[in-house]
Amino acid sequence: MHTRPCGDTGLLVELDSLDDVLALHADLAADPPSGTVDLVPAARTVLVRVRAATDLAAVAADVLARTPEPASTRGGDTVEIAVTYDGEDLDEVARHTGLAPEEVVEAHTGQTWTVAFAGFTPGFGYLVGADDRLHVPRRESSRTRVPAGAVGLAGEFSGVYPRESPGGWQLIGRTDHVLWDLDRDPPAVLRPGTRVRFSRA
Repeated sequence: MHTRPCGDTGLLVELDSLDDVLALHADLAADPPSGTVDLVPAARTVLVRVRAATDLAAVAADVLARTPEPASTRGGDTVEIAVTYDGEDLDEVARHTGLAPEEVVEAHTGQTWTVAFAGFTPGFGYLVGADDRLHVPRRESSRTRVPAGAVGLAGEFSGVYPRESPGGWQLIGRTDHVLWDLDRDPPAVLRPGTRVRFSRA
């Protein structure tokens, strides 16, 4: 674990793996360093944003002194998302994984996913699970239009498109769950650390 200043009000923590990011983010969210105003996890980093005039050296010392437990041992909010598994790429995912389409669905619904970080578009959460049978490559060519609610897989992640956009993930289903709403507080359903359970609609 390494830290470096990020402007006058940020500390970037660099880690070796996504599991380390999940563990540190969960630890910092449960007990934030003094002066913290926001935590922003990514694939290999956690950005700790602090109030102006906060001692970044003290924040760095706090972070480096921690030995976070695995994120899987901690509790957290759980969101249930009902999915209709009729995605255009379901058969392709089955081919990549060596599973039958029905087994792909069972693997997707049979585990608890965790939002590792957010990105790409507002409300899009990158979800990780324990079952590595669903690790598949992105599509060779992206679609120019993926509808809101499309459920997909790419690499080690699953995700749900919160609104219509281009995209290159392998689509396995769709949901009516509204994941991003500016009139809601907070607007995003899938926030870092949130647990997700998928079920058949």
